[in-house]
Amino acid sequence: MDEQIKQIAERLKGLRDALDLSVEEVAADCNFTVEEYQAIESGECDFSVSVLQRIARKYGITLDELMFGEEPKMKSYFLTRRGTGVSVERTKAYKYQSLASGFKGRKADPFIVTVGPKPENTPVYFNTHEGQEFNLVIEGRMLLNINGKELILNPGDSLYFDSSKPHGMLALDGKTVKFLALLMLALLFSMIKVPIVMMVIQSFYH
Repeated sequence: MDEQIKQIAERLKGLRDALDLSVEEVAADCNFTVEEYQAIESGECDFSVSVLQRIARKYGITLDELMFGEEPKMKSYFLTRRGTGVSVERTKAYKYQSLASGFKGRKADPFIVTVGPKPENTPVYFNTHEGQEFNLVIEGRMLLNINGKELILNPGDSLYFDSSKPHGMLALDGKTVKFLALLMLALLFSMIKVPIVMMVIQSFYH
């Protein structure tokens, strides 16, 4: 098991123990089957950041505490220099780099996601989570499947979608793809103004 994934799994188990909850209770609370949650907590399955986000929001802790074991402290602003964001590698070919890990009480979770190519005919792994998501391709090309609709995104292309719909992606052309992913809860979206999103986008082209 990858060491980072192992640490996340241990923090999940620690959270459950601290709240004195059974595996069955957490699974029911977070809309997993018991088998799915057991696989997540053991670190045996390839879980996404949105899965951790669902658990974190359900129990009132920050995503950073689950992913990195640290509580964010900044309230006014949090600067992430290029290439310095705290990162987690789900697998050797899938890396999340947080762009706002130190900002407390944030309304969205921005990540740089780097995904390596997979063998030809690899099926798309589908995921669902509450809210909405924005993706902007920085390097490479990717196939994004949303509820059965396949879309090809090139560098500079972006897509905004309802993340409660089944969605998944693959890197194309046998090359790594890098993209900005902005995860937002539906209830919080009205609080996020367009200029904030545009500032994040523009930062990659200056």
